[in-house]
Amino acid sequence: MLHHYLSPLFSAKSIAVFGASEQPDAVGAKVYRNLLEGGFEGPIHAINPKYQTLGGRPCYPSIEAVRERIDLAVIATPAATVPDIVRACGVHGVKAAVVMSAGFGERGGAGRVLERTLIDEAQRFGLLMLGPNCLGFMRPSAKLNATFSNNVAHPGSLALVSQSGAMCTAILDWADARRIGFSAVVSVGAAASVGFGDILDFLALDPETRSILLYVEGVRDPRRFMSGLRAAARMKPVVVIKAGRYAEGSRAALSHTGALVGADDVFDAALQRAGVVRARSIEQMFAAAQLLATRHRAPGDRLAIITNAGGPGVMATDRAVEQGLRLAALSETSLQQLDQVLPECWPRHNPVDILGDATPERYAAAVDICLRDAQVDGALVLLTPQAMTRPTEAAEAVIRAAEPFQKPVLACWLGETQVAEGRELFARHQVPSFVNPESALEAFGFMAEYQKNQKMLMQAANPVSSHELPDIAGARLVIEGALAERRQVLSALETRALLQAFRIPVSSALTARSPNEALAAAEYLGFPVALKILSPDITHKSDVEGVRLGIETAERVRHTYNELVAAVRARRPEARIDGVTVEKMYRNRNGRELLVGVIDDPVFGPALTFGAGGTAVEVLRDRAVALPPLNEHIAETLIGQTRIARLLDSFRNLPPVNRDALVEVLLRVSEMVCELPGIKELDINPLMADEHGVLALDARIVVHEPAPGRRRYGHMAIHPYPLHLVSRFQLSDGTDITIRPIRPEDAEMEQEFVRGLSPEAKFFRFMNSLQELGQDMLIRLTQLDYDRELALIATVERDGREVELGVARYFTNPDGQTAEFAIVVADAWQRRGIGTRLMTCLIDAAREKGFRYLQGTVLVNNVKMLALTRRLEFVQRIDVDDPTLAVVVKTL
Repeated sequence: MLHHYLSPLFSAKSIAVFGASEQPDAVGAKVYRNLLEGGFEGPIHAINPKYQTLGGRPCYPSIEAVRERIDLAVIATPAATVPDIVRACGVHGVKAAVVMSAGFGERGGAGRVLERTLIDEAQRFGLLMLGPNCLGFMRPSAKLNATFSNNVAHPGSLALVSQSGAMCTAILDWADARRIGFSAVVSVGAAASVGFGDILDFLALDPETRSILLYVEGVRDPRRFMSGLRAAARMKPVVVIKAGRYAEGSRAALSHTGALVGADDVFDAALQRAGVVRARSIEQMFAAAQLLATRHRAPGDRLAIITNAGGPGVMATDRAVEQGLRLAALSETSLQQLDQVLPECWPRHNPVDILGDATPERYAAAVDICLRDAQVDGALVLLTPQAMTRPTEAAEAVIRAAEPFQKPVLACWLGETQVAEGRELFARHQVPSFVNPESALEAFGFMAEYQKNQKMLMQAANPVSSHELPDIAGARLVIEGALAERRQVLSALETRALLQAFRIPVSSALTARSPNEALAAAEYLGFPVALKILSPDITHKSDVEGVRLGIETAERVRHTYNELVAAVRARRPEARIDGVTVEKMYRNRNGRELLVGVIDDPVFGPALTFGAGGTAVEVLRDRAVALPPLNEHIAETLIGQTRIARLLDSFRNLPPVNRDALVEVLLRVSEMVCELPGIKELDINPLMADEHGVLALDARIVVHEPAPGRRRYGHMAIHPYPLHLVSRFQLSDGTDITIRPIRPEDAEMEQEFVRGLSPEAKFFRFMNSLQELGQDMLIRLTQLDYDRELALIATVERDGREVELGVARYFTNPDGQTAEFAIVVADAWQRRGIGTRLMTCLIDAAREKGFRYLQGTVLVNNVKMLALTRRLEFVQRIDVDDPTLAVVVKTL
């Protein structure tokens, strides 16, 4: 953590406060007082030309007057003065700043210009900037309170990151009463420079932070946000609450999907793919915070409920079932053990009713037995104060019984006066305590959902299937042709061509511009047929009576053509009508109508939706949303989130649909949006699914000009697995070697590889005496965000399994334009060209990414590595701060 680029912010050793004053209500006065009263051990300099001293301490007219090094500047002056202050800080060598001043961005054009100037000055000097318009931040372990809040955070393991300063103060006030401590409290404000992504990246590796609470109002940089969120969630639980929820889609949507999916749906999908969970209310967020602040984690969703009253136990059971939690099925051993300590009349099932005369000893025994059961992931302990109840002693017993276990225990002492002392005991011993069972169950549900979403985070999906490759070039030409003609909506023929290019089954159809052409098309396709109006101005054909189904004879075709065109003209006289499409009728009675769609979310880019199809999709609103790229697991999860999923299996006399074919279509649509950034909206509705497969009966695609200058997959919030970087070569002895990007499932292989390195190789790679990768480091090295980091591994096939021979990786630097690399090859495979090939592939990937140069730090006695970098034309120099290190740089 010492080398993280945000360390100058969180580990500052000296601070200057611009705008410090004697005015008691001034922001500068408050933050200066908080820093002094907080006990920060480094020098704190007040800067304000109006004063010579403040509270008996020197006050300087400017930063130039301070003759000492300053790590952190806290700025609470009028907005117009801030850019000049930041410039002066940059000249002085300050590395980080907190800008509390408001007035940037929200005052129309002038405010935006001022904010742009501020950002430019910070970037010019490489100065990290938190804010503007923020409360500041706290680092309790360092006694650093750089906020103007009246609340103080106590040291702990929960990190809070919020866009709202008011929300920070509210949570701090709530936490103080419950003795919940924090590793960091950060108000990001306008996040003009340092945003959610940066802070989450820091917290992911922060040893003081065990869990993270996030309050979000809007996402300014979605790629960076998702990148930081996924990095943090790989290491520790994250709970997010978002303000500004709304269900409406864009009013300008040209498709069913655009009308169905709103920004909140997509935000949910983003959180799911990031492996985090979402609270829907302030109460839920507080409930989650209580559980996150402890060391306990729920390995699953199987809950034991222990109660001294049947009614609350039943109510808690009902709420658990509503939340999708499972009541743990206690083992026979546990039931027998409970028989020994509970009265004979106890009901012998979960909830475990220990009866109204339950003693503290009975509570302790029940908690101990339940937590020892392998089929229990956590316990909710309820107490109602009855005539024989001793709430305080019972709380003490539960605390003692829970102490040896890692599984979470949640307490709910119902009532007020008689249970107050027991609740105080729970708070003192950091046992999550709730005033009602509903809040407790919601908190446990967050932990269970976290474990489920972790599986989604582990998915590294390919952008394109390795078999039956789509015709990407042809599909792009179709879109480019439509855009060249200034058309947004693809024609029926173009739409079918795009679907066919990605191997999505489409019903046979022909275009007809006259009754006779319709007749000829019907004879060619074979009866029965359907006729559908063909118009670039009509989105939903059924809304204007533009569909005729089940035409069985040639005689009916021409009459139906004229009738159809006349009906549409009567309803939409202004619409251009180009004729009709004649389609072969779908005849399988076992078919289910589904919808697969895509929208281009303004924040997170393309989002894919699946649900019930047909003409009533906006009414039924049965759909689920996922961010691409998809793989089989994500596609199956997407299907399972809908109500219609239950109708896809055997249903009355209907056979189950071909699930594999349905998953394949979802994967193919995912491929489309990965490779075709020009797709704005897409509807396949209905997509008919039956026991034989799937068939798209109707589809509509809306296109737009992709943003200029974006790199490959730059339109997506999640970078897909870079399949195009897989390569193969042969050693001089005929050994076949594969070089490919690392995957999360390579963790065991990576562990074995590092374990097998010699002590010297480990020391040269990690620059310490590391013996084995810890779990956190292993996650960090194998679960990558391919947008900002890459690890290429060289593998060989041995006895039917892959064996890792070497790995080369780069990490993007904070400037986004350069990267740092590292490489290590197994001792037995050195001097065989593997290191050179790995580095060449890594350099090519870094060049494709657009980096300006690649750099690394090498021990000066690592002569093999220095020789390798010389062969690859790296420039070498001795590190000015440490002569035992050489810095090697290659311009790309």
